[in-house]
Amino acid sequence: MSVAEYIILFLAVLVGGGVALYFQKIKARYLGFLLSFSGAYILGIAMLHMMPIAFQHADANPGLWILIGFFVQLLLEQLSGGVEHGHIHPHQHKGTAYMFQLMAGLCLHAFFEGLPLGNYEAFQDAHAHHGHVHSDNHLLLGIILHKAPAAFALTALLLASGYRRALVIACLALFAMMSPLGAGLAAWLGQAGWLDHGVQEKIIAFVIGSFLHIATTILFEAEGATHHHLPWRKIPLIGLGLALAILSSH
Repeated sequence: MSVAEYIILFLAVLVGGGVALYFQKIKARYLGFLLSFSGAYILGIAMLHMMPIAFQHADANPGLWILIGFFVQLLLEQLSGGVEHGHIHPHQHKGTAYMFQLMAGLCLHAFFEGLPLGNYEAFQDAHAHHGHVHSDNHLLLGIILHKAPAAFALTALLLASGYRRALVIACLALFAMMSPLGAGLAAWLGQAGWLDHGVQEKIIAFVIGSFLHIATTILFEAEGATHHHLPWRKIPLIGLGLALAILSSH
């Protein structure tokens, strides 16, 4: 990743959270529309861009790591309450324990999410002769499209739960740093020779599992927990997200 891409990844969270700070009356359904698009795009990126790399070598055992990533994300959401996919459930007077629990789940998720970005260019070279070369910009875009709504949800949740504005901004900045930190650590380990291709493939498979959980949760919960249908007004956005992922894979 270039320095500019690290900055963009960081700013995406600040922008998403900043919208919630200054436009707190934005209707939740608008966030749902963006999430539907981003969920479909993330699903497409995971299936079309990341899986060919993860399954390139049988000795990496990618299926196991996808399962691990899926269920680790499930456990992290027990801490975060589903803020990763736009859930906003205010909790008044929860105190610092609730805030630390929420931030632990979100920050671990964001850190893991950034790991594949740090050494993705090396994988483009390694897999070039197999025809699976895709720019890491597609993965970066997918993460940005996911993190900006998550930052909005985090900020709106903390404000609605009665936390001080300065503390909310500090939490937002911490959340913004985690994916760039993950990417930076992976890049440093790769340059130092401590992150071989087998380990990188496991990391990618792990993040695929996380993406699959997030994307399917977004799509299946498009109308909330009490509805079990896909709203027609969101189908064009879901189709657009999938189409963008498909087009970018060629």
